Amino acid sequence: MRMISADTDVVVARPLTELLALTYGPMAVLGEQLSGIAGVEEAYIYGSWAARYSGEGGRVPNDVDVLIVGTADEDELYDAARAAEGQLGREVSIRRLSRTEWASSEGDPFLETVKARPLVRIKINEGEGR
Repeated sequence: MRMISADTDVVVARPLTELLALTYGPMAVLGEQLSGIAGVEEAYIYGSWAARYSGEGGRVPNDVDVLIVGTADEDELYDAARAAEGQLGREVSIRRLSRTEWASSEGDPFLETVKARPLVRIKINEGEGR
């Protein structure tokens, strides 16, 4: 058995990591899975995956936390999360908020924390079943 690890100190490590994440990682997979769901107005990855993507150090995330703004059906979001898990090989947790909840986060410790930390917007393709 042989253990290998990436040399993250080389100058090309960050751009290559970003390219792989954008092409095959959570942003691409979740963008595809969420594009067909009506009522998804905005989608963000937050938590440890967003922090690592934004350059914060730390362990490789075990899961991907997703925040949906809109009125999407919870069952459809659950199905999308399970499908994304199969592609990514890690747990995907989705939390849905209404536009009003997202806009008025004052006094909500969860939302205040989410908005204070890195957020990565997921590109949702307009017109694919929406």
